[in-house]
Amino acid sequence: MTRLASAFAKGRPALVTFVTGGDPTPDATASILDALVEGGADVIELGMPFTDPMADGPAIQLANLRSLGAGTKTADILRIAAAFRARHPEVPLVLMGYANPMTVRGADWFAAECVNAGIDGVICVDIPPEEDPELGPALRNAGVSLIRLATPTTDAARLPAVLEGSSGFLYYVSVAGITGMQQAVQASIDEAVARIKASATIPVAVGFGVRTPEQAAAIARVADGVVVGSALVDLVAKHGADAAGPVKELTAALAAAVHSARKEIA
Repeated sequence: MTRLASAFAKGRPALVTFVTGGDPTPDATASILDALVEGGADVIELGMPFTDPMADGPAIQLANLRSLGAGTKTADILRIAAAFRARHPEVPLVLMGYANPMTVRGADWFAAECVNAGIDGVICVDIPPEEDPELGPALRNAGVSLIRLATPTTDAARLPAVLEGSSGFLYYVSVAGITGMQQAVQASIDEAVARIKASATIPVAVGFGVRTPEQAAAIARVADGVVVGSALVDLVAKHGADAAGPVKELTAALAAAVHSARKEIA
């Protein structure tokens, strides 16, 4: 069983957390990632900084700028990932970002580097299923999960294309907008997750706009996982290189809420 499969096979929902690699500096990222693990995150998404993060709201946009301003390169992200894997052999690590840094040297090169760094999956925001050959075959051939995004506009006709070739988990973007700005009405999340899970054979995790343990718990009652990013990135913005403590504290609160959610309605 892969690390990602194990994370979603614990008999309760999984907490998926996101931070931007290299924010506030490449060297400071290690302690922040360790704080996520210590706080109880089941899966960690490491953002690859990019100059035009079109799906992201102000918090993550600014994190990208801080990271790039600190000189972060793709090589730094891969180094951070490899060091994380050495420290945490069993915790799934996913790279999340945009096509240019992933494909500029060729998809096969990127897939091989993912394997070398111990990366379990990749979320590429701006490669839709119709452009799967740009990255998908290389990742699958290397044994790296391609994690696709579904949105409120992913209807029954399109969902099969999104699911085809996707593995690890499906990331349901709960709002038709950018990260961190608003949260969807819970009833719409309930309906969408039920509809997607009727067709999906992989876990469904829900993100975008999830900031508090209470919000996370409500989603965890219907989803296989909950993704939290901007709230954690805000802590890095506030505390900089000293963010590990606050990040661990929020992660622990989120993990407790997510992991116990189904017990509350059992």
